[in-house]
This record gives sequence, C-alpha cells and structure tokens, in this order.
Amino acid sequence: MVVRMRHTRAHTANRRSHHGLTAKALTKDTSSGSVHLRHRVDMKTGMYRGRKVIDTLAKVAKKVTKKK
Repeated sequence: MVVRMRHTRAHTANRRSHHGLTAKALTKDTSSGSVHLRHRVDMKTGMYRGRKVIDTLAKVAKKVTKKK
C-alpha cells in the first residue's frame, strides 16, 4: 500500500493561484449608452456593431401573445 503524501500550504496555494476571478469585459454602446458584454448583441436595443440585428419590440410582443 502506498502512503499518500501530504500537500504543503505552498503547494496548495500555487494550485489555487489560478482560481482568481476576472472581471467581465463590458462595453458601453456609443449610440444608446447601454452596457453589454463584448462581442454580443445588446438585448435592450438589438444592436450589434452599429446595426440592428434583433427587433426587440417584436420579440416582446411575441412573448406576450405566447403567454396568453
């Protein structure tokens, strides 16, 4: 039977040093001023890179009719 080796505090800390959280990369839209994640559609306005991609009003209307 093999004796398991004890991990020192330094060894454990070195392993956990990569567990630190990073802040999310947020971008402020120039036209509307809303904040959204980078490289993703702004769900409030439906804009991505200066052009309208999603019609948010139609999406909300569809959700309301579906709920009824």
